This record gives sequence, C-alpha cells and structure tokens, in this order.
Amino acid sequence: MAVVGRIARTHGNRGQVIVDIATDFPEQRFRAGGQLFVARSGRVEPLTLTSVRFHRDRPVIGIAGVDTMNAAEALRGLELRIPIEQLTPLPAGAYYHHDLVGCAVQTRSGETVGTVRAIERAGGAARLVVAGKRGEILIPLAAEICTTIDSAAKRIVIDPPDGLLDLNEP
Repeated sequence: MAVVGRIARTHGNRGQVIVDIATDFPEQRFRAGGQLFVARSGRVEPLTLTSVRFHRDRPVIGIAGVDTMNAAEALRGLELRIPIEQLTPLPAGAYYHHDLVGCAVQTRSGETVGTVRAIERAGGAARLVVAGKRGEILIPLAAEICTTIDSAAKRIVIDPPDGLLDLNEP
C-alpha cells in the first residue's frame, strides 16, 4: 500500500482530524465517501471518509464511526494508505516515493553512496535521504544530479556537485 497522508491531530470535538498530505493528488484521495486504510495492532483497517474540507491546503476529515475527540486522538500519527493498484499513473520521469525508497545510490564512477531511506520535501523541492557509510546524506532530486533513475532495478546514479557527499563528514 502507498502512503497518501498522516493524521496530524484532532480538530474540534466531533471526531474530525487534520491530515498532513503525502500525495500530489489530495483532491482525488481525500473526498467524502472515499476509503483509506490504516495499520493498527497488526491489522489493516479500512476507514470511510464522511466529510472532507481543506483548510490551509490540508484536509480536515471526518471518519465513519469516529465522532468524539478521544476516538480521533487514538488515530493521531497513523499513516493513511491506499492500495498501489489505485495509484494514478505518472508521466515519464516522475516517481512515487515508495518507488525510490530502497534504491541503491552510486556515483557515475561507480562509487557506492548508500541506500535511499526516505524522500523529504522542503519548499517544493524534493531530496533523497540516503543512508551512507558516513551517515545520512541529503541529495537533491534534480535531473542534473540524479542522472539515471531505474526504479525497477532499484538503482539511482548521481553526478554530485563538488562537496555534496562530504557535507556529513565527521
């Protein structure tokens, strides 16, 4: 399943929650009557959205069966997911985060940099969070730096600018 958001906190006293978005298609993923899934206590549970409105670009959602602040608080921090089959096809050169996590990163000369642990967004720009032998390395997800991305082979080749890989040197 693919993550499309995370429940940030409760909103009001009627069981609504505010969601931190993790999708480029929030209006498609967060709509009344839609179904999302959470993992709790080792089980995957469906959640049906009863209401959705956007406030400051974040969805405020109501969930069937969650009608008190305490019930909503129990959902705080849970990731909202959808089955991968429901993902919108992306154009060439665009990738879902889960496609890049786990990719081996190496330089054009073949030097192993590490493995993509996560994707981070800051001000609209995305960065690969790479677990390297010298610690965490942040690599801008830009075509000039990430010259080859083969998500099927779980491999990314980079052409880093001088000093990029040395930023986290001890």
